[in-house]
Amino acid sequence: MTKAVFSHVNLIAEDWRQLSAFYQDVFGCELVPPERDLSGPDLEAATGIAGAHIRGAHLRLPGIGADGPTLELFEYDESVAPAVRAANSRGFAHVAFEVPDVEAELREVIAHGGSTLGEVVRKAIPGRGQLAFVYVRDPEGNIIELQTWR
Repeated sequence: MTKAVFSHVNLIAEDWRQLSAFYQDVFGCELVPPERDLSGPDLEAATGIAGAHIRGAHLRLPGIGADGPTLELFEYDESVAPAVRAANSRGFAHVAFEVPDVEAELREVIAHGGSTLGEVVRKAIPGRGQLAFVYVRDPEGNIIELQTWR
């Protein structure tokens, strides 16, 4: 078996700069240069998309350190609008951020163009502690879990 190292998660955006600003402002993600502007035969071959052209950048996820995995935000010149995802949709469902205060972070998400998906729930997790969590959407509808452990 090969020893794998987690590298990044890719999120395709309608407007990568706007979505990048949301994740930086709300969660403290940091832009990792350089910005990407990619096209040509290699990208077409790798993605299987004729005429593919993407722009975007990587964001360092908070709390992981300078060499940790990133959130890769890309915008294609031509993209396919997805159906509205639900929390129980198959495939990658959400990204989660552990935050000091779920309610305060929920207010930040909404203030920066996000929206609620559910309501804040508090639950005792045996052997771990008290969990407060809620599902929200970023400005483009992607699902985010906010969680606080006590």
